[in-house]
Amino acid sequence: MMQQEYQKYYVPAQSPWPIVGAVALFLIAVGAGNFVVEATKGESGYGSYVLLAGIVVLLVMLIGWFKNQIDESMSGLYSDQLGRSYRQGMSWFIFSEVMFFGAFFGALYYARFIAVPWLGGDSNNAMTNEVLWPGFEAMWPLVNTPGGITTQEMSPGGLPTINTIILLVSSVTLHFAHVGLEQNKRKQLTLMLGATILLGCGFLFLQVEEYIHAYRDLGLTLQSGIYGNTFFMLTGFHGMHVTLGTIILIVMFFRVLKGHFTSKEHFAFQAGSWYWHFVDVVWVMLFIFVYVL
Repeated sequence: MMQQEYQKYYVPAQSPWPIVGAVALFLIAVGAGNFVVEATKGESGYGSYVLLAGIVVLLVMLIGWFKNQIDESMSGLYSDQLGRSYRQGMSWFIFSEVMFFGAFFGALYYARFIAVPWLGGDSNNAMTNEVLWPGFEAMWPLVNTPGGITTQEMSPGGLPTINTIILLVSSVTLHFAHVGLEQNKRKQLTLMLGATILLGCGFLFLQVEEYIHAYRDLGLTLQSGIYGNTFFMLTGFHGMHVTLGTIILIVMFFRVLKGHFTSKEHFAFQAGSWYWHFVDVVWVMLFIFVYVL
């Protein structure tokens, strides 16, 4: 009988980073929830501080865990079998992110196409609009709230369109960076990856400008009813994902400068590329369903 050949499968020692990451996500969830409630009521509280603490803890976790992963990879501890596990893990992670944003798009669909028409008297609810606030119109976006706050709709032109172009171009530059890595063209890899990072930072800068414009010029805030809530929920969480994706690409950039990755062994770069393209696809859908339609 032929003896079956087994590959080594590296099992790391106990690590503190999973529990640190869990604490960070807990702080972010609690802080973000309280921050939104406080902003909606026009109050100031501890939500923003808890949210900031969660973000700091998350960054510490990412730095520590990334360092451990890089050290293990460069020490030759990984095998093909472990590489397949990484690919499966990243695939399931992106699938979970699809479900994450799917829930938010589902909330937008429910509010726009079910709840608002129902409040306007659709189906057997002909008397519903008579018990709502004066001047209520079953339209989207709802620009008037029960408290009398009036807002304006965010136009798809201007900053949102520019940001859409930026993210689409960033997917192209990242693709060419990946091609450069596979063809061992290090200069192309470095330039295209650096351009992608700059485009990601540009997107985040313009999103901040868009939020300032929304608050200052349009009256579109977290107090602007269901429209303001869904707008900031979707764009805000997407911005958080762009931030994380940019951090991942920055880590990849410095690893490239240190000579890491080969044309055959570069799954960390590939995983970051998958994540970035996913974030870009989500933005295109968000641009269509939140801004255009």
